Amino acid sequence: MPTILREDFCGTFSLCCEWTKLNSKFVAHGVDLDDEPIAYGLEHYAPELSKSQRDRLTIHQNNVLNPGLPKADIICAMNFSHYIFKDRATLKSYFANCLATLNSGGILIADAFGGSRCGEANEESTKHKGFTYYWDQESFDPITNYAQYYIHFKLEGEKKREKVFSYDWRMWSLPELREIMEEAGFKKTQVYWEGSTKAGTGNGIFRPSEKGEECEAWIAYVIGEK
Repeated sequence: MPTILREDFCGTFSLCCEWTKLNSKFVAHGVDLDDEPIAYGLEHYAPELSKSQRDRLTIHQNNVLNPGLPKADIICAMNFSHYIFKDRATLKSYFANCLATLNSGGILIADAFGGSRCGEANEESTKHKGFTYYWDQESFDPITNYAQYYIHFKLEGEKKREKVFSYDWRMWSLPELREIMEEAGFKKTQVYWEGSTKAGTGNGIFRPSEKGEECEAWIAYVIGEK
């Protein structure tokens, strides 16, 4: 049974916190360069953990490309953070570093997104209690596959808060991610594709698949096995 999780690009390390809650033997390591989200997590999420859970959580302010990161059974690269690597060589170096720090039989989990809507500028708003969330794709360059995204917020009764978060990414395709993982040395890769509801929206259930479907927007997971 895997017991050690490493959350790369961990930000506020909420996934690490949830991992320690699942089992008294589970250990979590979070890795991130930015001290601001780490500080937020230490102030807001870490205090919610029991002493046992907190003792099994370690946060490392470090670059995910650096050697010597903590060994793990599972490494997660979530929130499309690896899209920050804009060239194949750097992404391959990251995957190779993950492979080197995975225990025998370990896996790397990387999420991905795409679809026809990602090929053009667009903005999508979602209303929540007390505020509205905006996901804004400002641009897409089909020659480089570079895209610029922003997140905006509008609290009820207030002006819209523009560009609260900014994401300057390269849109990596699923075949590219699988190929680069394999080039880095992973023995096998697998895509987990999301199923659909009768209305045609995602149902939140991801299953292994070798064939997807044409969608305006999709989210998937790519698994690399050591």
